[in-house]
Amino acid sequence: VQLVESGGGLVQSGGSLRLSCKASGRVADINSMGWYRQAPGKERELVATVTTGGSTNYADSMKGRFAISRDSAENTVYLQMNSLKPEDTAVYYCHALVVVVTIERKTDIEYWGKGTLVTVSS
Repeated sequence: VQLVESGGGLVQSGGSLRLSCKASGRVADINSMGWYRQAPGKERELVATVTTGGSTNYADSMKGRFAISRDSAENTVYLQMNSLKPEDTAVYYCHALVVVVTIERKTDIEYWGKGTLVTVSS
């Protein structure tokens, strides 16, 4: 599975951006896709995920401002970010999870995009 992000950039505080992530390769094996972010000097953290069934999960700090959606036909996941704050400045990474189940075990395989930089100016 390959993931390519787009849509990052510079935006003023209070503004909006929409990130896109297109998956290719063995997309039929993907169980969920989502976004993580990593700010300078901090660990990577969850932003939001969406399963193939459409269930979403958000980090508490993103609820109400960010919205994740998925276009299954285009194998693309989107992250609409509104009311952006300077503390949202980070590299945003697309993530895909493939769960392989055999008789012996269940294995999670993670795929990551290269990331797209979002900078929010005050």
